[in-house]
Amino acid sequence: MKKSLSLALLFASLPLVLNVSMFAQTAKPAAQSDRSEPNTIDDEDVQLLRQNLRQQRKEIVAANIALSPDQAAKFWPIFDEYRKEAIKPNDERWALIQGYVANYNTMTEAQAQDYMTRSTAVEHQLLDLRMKYVPIFEKVISAKQTALFYQIDHRVDLLINLQLASQIPMVNAATK
Repeated sequence: MKKSLSLALLFASLPLVLNVSMFAQTAKPAAQSDRSEPNTIDDEDVQLLRQNLRQQRKEIVAANIALSPDQAAKFWPIFDEYRKEAIKPNDERWALIQGYVANYNTMTEAQAQDYMTRSTAVEHQLLDLRMKYVPIFEKVISAKQTALFYQIDHRVDLLINLQLASQIPMVNAATK
């Protein structure tokens, strides 16, 4: 119960951290606010946020997976390697978002197609990475612990993706 509560509190605070640190909008009166313009996102804030998320992710995992000292000694270096490999596809995701924001008002059909293709490729890279590490983790922790880790890691990613999706407007598909 204690771990479930701890996980719930950490997950509940994650969107708040994301919302305050990463996606502060230029102040607009509520009546004028609309979803026609993407939010401005500062690169420096994003880098700080990503560092904080890496640390929070590790803390969330540590708080919710019981590891023996022997397991921990083997698990954490693999975890660090796994998260290090996740940086590249997440960098690609960030570049994709930056391109989307830059081209939002002038997006062509070709750019929209490219966005979908590249976005899907990033999702595949992250899923492939996760699946690559399942048997590696299972060599040092049990299958159940690996499944729990997978769930925690996936939920953190879902929360991040939800926050991103809530801050970036949908493609304007109206023909001009």
